[in-house]
Amino acid sequence: QVPLVESGGGLVQPGGSLRLSCAASGFRLDYYTIGWFRQAPGKEREAVSCINYRDGGTEYADSVKGRFTVSRDNAANTVYLQMNSLRPEDTAVYYCATDGGECPTTHSAGYWGQGTQVTVSS
Repeated sequence: QVPLVESGGGLVQPGGSLRLSCAASGFRLDYYTIGWFRQAPGKEREAVSCINYRDGGTEYADSVKGRFTVSRDNAANTVYLQMNSLRPEDTAVYYCATDGGECPTTHSAGYWGQGTQVTVSS
């Protein structure tokens, strides 16, 4: 049983786009601030983006600003990560996570999805 389920990953060429989804099971996502993370082989997990549950405010890592957009659809109980202008260095397993009301860190998050693989390659 997983409280969060990511989907939408796959293989895409550089410059392409993907939209990742983070769906909740058993709870309402509109009560939680959701963070997106990624981990590439041999590298530490890093924060990518976050969307606040109260006001919809968003945060982005410098490496993805202007290319990625996080949003939520409360009716669908889903948070999305739209990824545009993808680069090979974006290749990683992407996770969504939450620790409640504030943007989570890799250490503070209490709920994680199983991850979805994103591969950017020509």
